[in-house]
Amino acid sequence: MQVEKVEAFKTKSGNVRYVMRDAEGNEYTTFREAIARSALEAEGGRARIEFHEQQRNGFRNIYLDRIEPLGGGNGDDDAGQEVHEVAWKTAVEAAPLLVEGEELVNADELFERLKPFKDKVAEDIREDG
Repeated sequence: MQVEKVEAFKTKSGNVRYVMRDAEGNEYTTFREAIARSALEAEGGRARIEFHEQQRNGFRNIYLDRIEPLGGGNGDDDAGQEVHEVAWKTAVEAAPLLVEGEELVNADELFERLKPFKDKVAEDIREDG
């Protein structure tokens, strides 16, 4: 996800509530300072998050449980890994089309068919940014 902005608000009880907004306008809340620091590191960039939702007093609250900034340091490695993850997911989704009409394909043969497809998808992603 793309982290657009992180803000802090003081609650009536004196606690600090941190709100992170993603590129689509979704808001994620945390009261934990360590999570807020990680969110601030990711501000303006991409991150992988974990969250949970709660219904309270007729409102849906989304609480940020964990955030892992992607990029930072040597962003090329993180971006490269993400490209490969997306490419493998695409290849696995295409697998039924690649073996259509065949009764049984063993794992090694399937890998040999999927890997070139995955490599092509990753190459296309890198070229198009």
